[in-house]
Amino acid sequence: MDRLIEGYRRFRSEVWPAQRARYEALSNKGQSPETLVIACSDSRVDPQTVFGAAPGEMFVVRNVAGLVPTYQPDARYHGTSAAVEYAVRVLKVPRVVVLGHAQCGGVQAMVEGAPAEAQDFVEPWMSMARSVLRDIHDHHAPGVLSRCEVEVVRLSLSNLMTFPWIAEAVDAGRVALAGFRFEIRTGILERLENEGMVPVV
Repeated sequence: MDRLIEGYRRFRSEVWPAQRARYEALSNKGQSPETLVIACSDSRVDPQTVFGAAPGEMFVVRNVAGLVPTYQPDARYHGTSAAVEYAVRVLKVPRVVVLGHAQCGGVQAMVEGAPAEAQDFVEPWMSMARSVLRDIHDHHAPGVLSRCEVEVVRLSLSNLMTFPWIAEAVDAGRVALAGFRFEIRTGILERLENEGMVPVV
């Protein structure tokens, strides 16, 4: 806890003075983010850092593997879907981004099986992405995890289009969807284009 408090003190002494006007404007006018980012909870991949965003520019949803479920308006708990609804329908973001990454533990759990300690929630959560394994016969072949990381991004983008108000907004040109994958070791960001990932330069 001490480290968190020290981090806050650095924020107050170094960041806050330079960003005070921005925070006050955000407080007075409310938020109007430009992009909804759905990303993994992995501590090594911070969307605001990767995209160089300032406070107020991105509405960020994070969960294991950055998965988006299909549209299911029922009485169950839908944290990710609730955040997507708020960003698209209330805040009216013009862009929705799915950010995957290398060395994703959620994808690894899906491919190789979840650890014994992660059976209650991680395993059933990742089961919604098992369709990406249909064409993969050898789960231990080189590059399988990277391939699945890309396909999970593609799946989340596809699932976003099952939300009727997203599909309508995309068709009307009010919302654009994009998928990315961040390589932790090299710091390279790749964008999903057609059949594969292309490095962002």
